[in-house]
Parts: sequence; structure tokens; C-alpha cells
Amino acid sequence: MGRTVAQKLIADHLVEGGLEPGSEVGLRIDQTLTQDATGTLVMQELESMGLDRARTEVSVQYVDHNLLQTDEKNAEDHAYLRSACRRFGIWFSKAGNGVSHPTHMQRFGVPGKSMVGSDSHTPASGALGMLAMGVGGLEAALAIAGRPVYVRMPEIWGVRLSGRLPPWTSAKDVILEMLRRHTVKGGLGRIVEYHGPGVATLSAMDRHVIANMGAELGATTTVFPSDDAVRAFLRAEGREADFREIVADSDATYDVTDEIDLSTIEPLIAMPSSPDNVVPVRKVEGTPVSQIVIGSSANPGLRDFAIAARMVRGRQASDAVSFDVNPSSREVLADLTKLGGTTDLVAAGARIHQAGCMGCIGMGQAPAVGHNSLRTFPRNFPGRSGTREDSVWLCSPETAAASALTGRITDPRDAADELGLDYPDLGLPERASVNTAMLMPPLPPEVARREELVKGPNISALPDLPPLPDGIEAPVLLKVGDNLSTDEISPAGARALPYRSNVPELARFTFDQVDPTYPDRAAECSGTGHVVVGGDNYGQGSSREHAAITPRYLGLRAVVAKSFARIHWQNLANFGILALEFTDPADYDRIEQGDVLALDALRDRLGRDRELTVRNATRHETYRLCHRLSARQVEAVLAGGRIPLLARQ
Repeated sequence: MGRTVAQKLIADHLVEGGLEPGSEVGLRIDQTLTQDATGTLVMQELESMGLDRARTEVSVQYVDHNLLQTDEKNAEDHAYLRSACRRFGIWFSKAGNGVSHPTHMQRFGVPGKSMVGSDSHTPASGALGMLAMGVGGLEAALAIAGRPVYVRMPEIWGVRLSGRLPPWTSAKDVILEMLRRHTVKGGLGRIVEYHGPGVATLSAMDRHVIANMGAELGATTTVFPSDDAVRAFLRAEGREADFREIVADSDATYDVTDEIDLSTIEPLIAMPSSPDNVVPVRKVEGTPVSQIVIGSSANPGLRDFAIAARMVRGRQASDAVSFDVNPSSREVLADLTKLGGTTDLVAAGARIHQAGCMGCIGMGQAPAVGHNSLRTFPRNFPGRSGTREDSVWLCSPETAAASALTGRITDPRDAADELGLDYPDLGLPERASVNTAMLMPPLPPEVARREELVKGPNISALPDLPPLPDGIEAPVLLKVGDNLSTDEISPAGARALPYRSNVPELARFTFDQVDPTYPDRAAECSGTGHVVVGGDNYGQGSSREHAAITPRYLGLRAVVAKSFARIHWQNLANFGILALEFTDPADYDRIEQGDVLALDALRDRLGRDRELTVRNATRHETYRLCHRLSARQVEAVLAGGRIPLLARQ
């Protein structure tokens, strides 16, 4: 039987296990990607391992999230990251060079290679025919150290594309259509593989948009074939020699199937406050807006900025709108400027910001309460913008530019009629403005060994993580609903993000979006520890392992949920937190915040049984629970986490 692209990529990197969906597989990793919001912990983990030098083909540390340097803490993190890259033999991309995902595609992405990144949008590189997965920071650190990365073998979800996108729509509308159909849980346990004749109509950066936001489907990753569009992209970047054709065999079959006729796509928008709350733009047309932000890793290509620039050329943004543009990389900004697009945007009233994530992670550009913000970003989880009670909508660059001109949510097709816009011929260059001056290569080994790590006062040590006790009897300190995001566990934004390398300080913000009293209440029951109860898809969204570390630091010993998002589930095990699922989801409704739950004989039973019984000592009830941990993960949980386990070994 023929193989899909995803199956070929996995088979090429398989070191343990088989291709049966649901079984654990170990994969050899060629490349890693880290960024500053998660990378400081990765470097601390490498230090704790005693790593001498990165053992991957390519590892790159990007500074793209926390660029504002509103005080000394951000600058301290950047200095530490630079010194750690010099010490461990890792590429360092300086602040302002660009967002990790598009910049990595431009400079380092190679068809057929495997990559993990401590950022959940790492699957964007699947646009090049790579096997690229988001993981927690510790998994990335282990990959840098040459260890395999372990995942549950996903199902392969084949999405056949046909037709061609009509004018005033773009790749963002395709992934919004996927989210409209399948929700943020639709991709759990799956790799999304796009195929069919419609794929050839999409550029490599169009595919990046779709693969990037496959993370919002909950998918393990997304892959596209490596074909002529990928060759053209690499040629434009001066790297055509890296091209390798990778396509599905003609007789390949998929575990799950779907089909999209691109010619039927219309402008779509995700309403607050979830990426799957998707409706046609015309359904909400006329809603007033006060902020438009174009940029982020979800819409990073030159085309995405150029079409917005052409739409506003010779026109002025509404005086009710703050019109912001975040270039995705210095390369894109240079090419946009050569096209005249930067001048068009500035003349229309846009503010040009740094090449970085910025408002996507809540670092600046926080909207006013009660005002609508339209963004070409990947996520609109509650509070992620940096405003607790925000109203963030996700849309394409075309919808964003049209709405910037009118001051209200506007379908770009209707803006074309209202404002007399013709669909533009962008005339994009065949060659990119390649500039590697802000990429620092690894030092030679003999020099790197003498490099000292630079640690400012805000760089804390990793916390001690004691082993899992044989029994847990602890209160339910928090009960949350479905689709709780890691943004709600460990928040983004300018208040918390500067403490990413300081676990005790960052812990003060844990669950702040859900219940600001949580840290103080956790301190009150430090003797027993505590439990959190959750609904479906607990821990969706960002890969940040801080969402496991800070609750663990505050005494969290177990999470009992209906189901877990993949990366957070792995992060919980990595830091010694027991992740358990209800055998009967209806039992979720029988537990209340404040109930005391008891689990016995854990050290004996976890490795032997998949099912456990928990006693509700408050209500004198018992519930059946199960776990999906492998023997390898059980060993880490019992040890208190993978770091204590590595130290013991």
C-alpha cells in the first residue's frame, strides 16, 4: 500500500514503535526551534542536563515574542539567551530579525526534515513538506541533546483541495473554514495532510498560514507536499539546492477524509473568544471596530502585507481605528518597502511596529475594554491580548484592510464595491531580500566551551520537584470548563511575560484569568497539595510549559479532566503532574470546587493499571478514572518529573 506524505516523513525518522495510530513512537529530530517566551527555560534545562553541545543538524533560538524591553527584565532574558546559544552551539536570531516560524522557513526549512519547537505553531513549517511539531520546552531540550521525541502515532487526516480561491479571499479563510467545520478539538490525535489539485494553486507561504493554524484544530501537525511551489519558495530564498520532492503515493489512503472546493470559500471571521467561533464576514458586517492589527506568524507572507497595502493605497484609515502593522521579518519589511507598500500603509495612517509577535502574545497593542479588535492573528482566547475583558476577532488581511478603511467589520467584496477597489495584481518579486546579518551562527566547539552564561537577577533556578507520593488526599482548588487554554493557566501579556525565566514570580499569575485568588489559596494548602478538575480539551493552545511548571510549583499534584490537549498533557507528565481522565464524563458534574479527592497506592498501580478509582471524601462517592501514560511517562511522573528522573539516572 502506498504512503501519504506524513507517513513517509514519520517512517524516515522512526527510531521506536510502528505506524499504528495510538501507539507511542519515538522520532529522530533534525532541527529545533525555540523562542524567547519559552526558550529561557529550555536553556536552563540544557544547563541542568550538563549538555556540552547541540546534537541536532540545526537548532535556532529566536527573540520574537518579548521585544518591548519596558524594563531591564526583557533585556536580561535576551542577554542570557545569547550567551546560552554561544555556549551550546545554537543559532541566535536577534530581536527584530523576525517571527520564528516564517524566518525559519526562509532560512533553515528543508523538505523532508523533522523539527520540534517549543512553540505550538511550529507546524507552520509543514508548508515545506517537513514533519514539524510543537512540543513543550523540555521535549525541545531533549531533542537538542540528541534524544528522540515521543508522541502517540496520529491518524492521518487527508483534506483534498480542489478549485482555486476567488478574489478577496485567501489562505486564512481556508483554515477558518476548517475551524468552522471541525472546532478546536477536531484535529486531536491527527496529522492534517492537504492534497489534491487545489494545493498547486497555493504558494508556500499560503500553505504556511494553513499549517500554522492547524494548531488551533488541536492537530499534532499539518503537512503539505513538497512540490513546485516549495521549489519556487526556496529558489526565491537562494536555497533551491535544499529542495526535495515529497508527494503522496498515488495509492495512498487516509484514516480520515475531508474535501474543500477552494472556489466556494468566502471571507470568514472568528468572533470572540475562540478561533472556531467562525461565521461569514457578511453575517457580522457593520459591527464597529477600533483596532486593526495585520501581522503575526499566522499571516506572515509578503503577499499578506502587500495586498493590505494596495487596498489602502491613496486612502485613509477610519479616524475611529488604530491601524497597526507588525512585519513578520526584516526580509518581508525590506521587500514590502521595495514594492512601495510600506509608504502606502504609512500614508494611510498605519503604525509600523517591530518585526515580531507583539500583540499576538499580548506584548503591547492591548485593546480597550468594550472595543472590537480585528487581527490577522491565530488566537483570540480570553485575555490573550493583554486586556482581561477583550473582544478580539480573527480575519484575513483583506478583511482587516477593508475594515480599517470603513471603521466597521466589512467584507472585502463589499468594500470593493463601496470604495471602488479593483482586485490588485501584486507583482511580487521572484527573489527575496535575503539578509542574514542578524543571525548569529554557533561558535566553534573549542570557543563555546569557554563561554559563560549571563544571568541577570530575573533568571531563577528551576524549582525542586519532589516525587509523586503514594497517596494523594487533596482539595479541588479549581474546577474549570471545556477548552481551557494555557493562556488562561499561565497568561500572556506585558504583566506576566517578563517573568518567563523566573518561576516564583510568574507563579503569582497562575490561573489569573480564571480565578486571581488561586495562588494564595494554593499556598494555604501547601501541606497536602491540590487538584484541578477540567472539562474537554484541557490545556489547549500555546505549548508553554509554564502552564505546567507554575501550578506544580504551587502544589498541583493531579488534574482530572474529560480530555487533554496533546502538548499540555505531555507537559504535565514532564513535570510530575498526574493527568487523569473521567471514564464516565458525567462524573465531572458530580464534583464541586472544594471537594477533597483521594487516590491511593499510586506508585504500585500507575505502572500496572490503566484504570484507577478516586474517592470524593466530601461527598462519599467514588469515580472511575483512567490514564494514557506510557511506561516512560509513568516513570517520569513517579520521579516528580523528567528533570529529577534525568538527574537520578
